[in-house]
Amino acid sequence: MFSQVFYISKFTMKKSLVGFFVLVFFLNFQLKADEGMWLPSLVGKLNIEKMQSMGLKLSAEQIYSINNSSLKDAVVAMDRGSCTAEIVSPDGLLLTNHHCGFGEIQKHSSVEHDYLKDGFWAKSHEQELPNPGKSVTFLVRMEDVTERVLKGISDTMSAASKLEKTMTAISDIEKEAKGTTKYEVRVRPLFEANIFYLFVTETFRDIRLVGAPPQSVGKFGGEADNWMWPRHTGDFSMFRIYCSPDGKPADYAKENVPYHPKHHLPISLKGVQMNDYAMILGYPGRTNRYLTSFGLKNTMDIVNNIRIKTRAAKLDIIREYMAKGDKNRIQYASKFAGSSNYYKYSIGQNMGLSALNVIDKKIAIEKDFIKWVDSDPARKTKYGDALANIEKSYLSVDEKIASEYFREALLGGPEILMFSFGVNTLYDELKGNDKEKIKVAAEKFKARLDDFYKDYDGATDQKITEVLLKMYAENVVAKYHPSFIADVSKKYKGDYAAFASHMFKKSIFPDQQKLQAFLDNPSRKVLDKDPVYNAMLSIMSSFKTVGDDVRKTTAGLENGRKIFVAGLNEMNKDKKLYPDANSTMRLTYGKVGDYNPRDGVHYNYFTTLKGYAEKGVAGDADFDFPKRLVDLYHANDYGRYADPDGTLHTCFTTNNDITGGNSGSPVMNANGELIGIAFDGNWEAMSGDIAYEADLQKCINVDIRFVLWIIDKYAGAKHLVDEMTIVQ
Repeated sequence: MFSQVFYISKFTMKKSLVGFFVLVFFLNFQLKADEGMWLPSLVGKLNIEKMQSMGLKLSAEQIYSINNSSLKDAVVAMDRGSCTAEIVSPDGLLLTNHHCGFGEIQKHSSVEHDYLKDGFWAKSHEQELPNPGKSVTFLVRMEDVTERVLKGISDTMSAASKLEKTMTAISDIEKEAKGTTKYEVRVRPLFEANIFYLFVTETFRDIRLVGAPPQSVGKFGGEADNWMWPRHTGDFSMFRIYCSPDGKPADYAKENVPYHPKHHLPISLKGVQMNDYAMILGYPGRTNRYLTSFGLKNTMDIVNNIRIKTRAAKLDIIREYMAKGDKNRIQYASKFAGSSNYYKYSIGQNMGLSALNVIDKKIAIEKDFIKWVDSDPARKTKYGDALANIEKSYLSVDEKIASEYFREALLGGPEILMFSFGVNTLYDELKGNDKEKIKVAAEKFKARLDDFYKDYDGATDQKITEVLLKMYAENVVAKYHPSFIADVSKKYKGDYAAFASHMFKKSIFPDQQKLQAFLDNPSRKVLDKDPVYNAMLSIMSSFKTVGDDVRKTTAGLENGRKIFVAGLNEMNKDKKLYPDANSTMRLTYGKVGDYNPRDGVHYNYFTTLKGYAEKGVAGDADFDFPKRLVDLYHANDYGRYADPDGTLHTCFTTNNDITGGNSGSPVMNANGELIGIAFDGNWEAMSGDIAYEADLQKCINVDIRFVLWIIDKYAGAKHLVDEMTIVQ
């Protein structure tokens, strides 16, 4: 994780704090106000004047404060940053996206209680559903610790010495920051390890499901509309944070109470108009705005293409199974949604990167960089090898292809293989004679069975195994083949269907009863003969080989990227630039607005409930239109949630700069009031994680008035609206 700190130049040590606050490279150095994922602690120094000139009514202290309540205290990272959520009541009520709560909704669903199809609304705290493993994390504070981390490090030191000194400094900083508190502390490298920040956080572990609309609302448009505009999706779900009676984080317990936050977001019913100020706080996952042309080619040709190919095959098999009945649909709904999202994303990203000629633009910037470096001998000494080292790291491709196929076809392919890996601890204990340790290991694995098999179908997984193992064998060089692939060629004459059939027939893992019986009386001999377990061991052995070779061929990549970004910062030292996203809290600001996706086409900035009626097809997998929604639409029963134009607005677009992890982020107006929930980006700007496109990039948000209308009018859960702070 911190391998990038091997290569730290004197350049960053000599910069003033302001000089190295903001460092990143992207296609257009002339930043526009709507671009940027900014560290909230720096907004007061870098952005507040611009934000206020655009309409913001708040101070920097009201957005981010250590000593007083501020907007940051109402925004949390859900599940360690996979999504974002916001607190909207004094009793810890959370709003996030429907797709961010989809896994929990699915887990609580059954044929008898199909919350995916019918929705779920708790009428009291007692009816709110616990979700073991789900968490939300608050940012307590962030602090620049670069000088402390880099103190005493010089270019003359060996890589090993730099690493040792850096890790020691980081450990000391983290220990000091933690002290006697129960906070989590972590020093994170930013800007390719040129800068380091300390993040102090607090995580709550009792998060209960409060409400969710039916899938026909929360996922309206399904895969067809995913990443598209116009949208009409009510993409939201509701949870509540619980804590121990003394207000501290705690595991689930009946005696836990709703958490009372330092701040919760008031909700505006005023709606949005063209060019209104819009601001988002959230936890964007990962951007690569300074990726070089060499890295971009790798992303398009290897990473994205392999993801598209493998997931298309997997999704076809799952889709066929889900179509057979409600039980099947519920079982695999979450798995299908998780796999399909970035399958379509990869298709769109490749199309966008090609259509916008991003590689050519990257090459042009790299030529300018080389020209700038070559114009000064000192620069040439410091930065001259950066691009050459990066290019060299991408010349060898066999191990990179193998790595991506491992990720998609093996580690993320057949479920049973990785599930069997969980018995390794028990296998190790069986080498000894400590019966108590063996029993503990067996019981620990046994506790996982019900959850796994509830949403598992052996026949479906067998088909996935057959298809993806064959795909791996045909596309990866023999050096990286797990040993069982040779057995398939010899014993089964290349017939992966026959091999998969044998595995699933002879193994204890596809059958819960067989595995349960084994765990009641575990034996190493059984595992030594088990074809699934042995295939898994073979895969892990090959995975190590692939990983070792990837590290060898990319040994200079981190060094090259770090020096390249440092050089770009010096080359553009008068610009206000921002760090790449890395799942830490960021702020983005912009405006509500429309756009023109292509010649002759104009998209309005908002949609209305009329779009449901126009798209809706009763019973359709993507566009089902619930009868109650139809009736309310025809009755024009919008109440106080109607727009001044008399319609019910469903979604709207802004030019806020977001990415994965921002799902569920609060969209706030100039007063810091909630006006929407971010849930998607637009198809025309799928290149955005690598290259921000100011004229095209849009953030798609569900209008908060539509959310409240669904809760109040559609679901009849007005008690949830009543605990919120509503601004008329």
